[in-house]
Amino acid sequence: MTKILVVDDEAHIRMLYSEELTEEGYEVITAEDGLNLLERIDADKPDVVVLDIKMVDYNGLDLLQDIRNKYYDLPVILCSAYDTFKDDMKSIAADHYVVKSFDLSELKAKIAEVLT
Repeated sequence: MTKILVVDDEAHIRMLYSEELTEEGYEVITAEDGLNLLERIDADKPDVVVLDIKMVDYNGLDLLQDIRNKYYDLPVILCSAYDTFKDDMKSIAADHYVVKSFDLSELKAKIAEVLT
């Protein structure tokens, strides 16, 4: 079963993504912040990471760089409430950039795309 790691500091977002993606047939694990994220990836071996950018105490773009340095081929989808980060040079290291919405069709499509 395909495993997705959702990293977001908002509990309702983690719950929404977890419910919707589980219904799609994915195994979903969540993290509320970037604390020990690389160790978590080591332990859980997700197939895709859905990463928030603006989190309390953590910058998703910096976490993305850490992930890329260690797990070059692990697909990472940045998910933010703001589209302004699309223009940030650090965001180009992500496989996709999705603006948060309660309609997860774009996120689901991007997940399916990186898994093919």
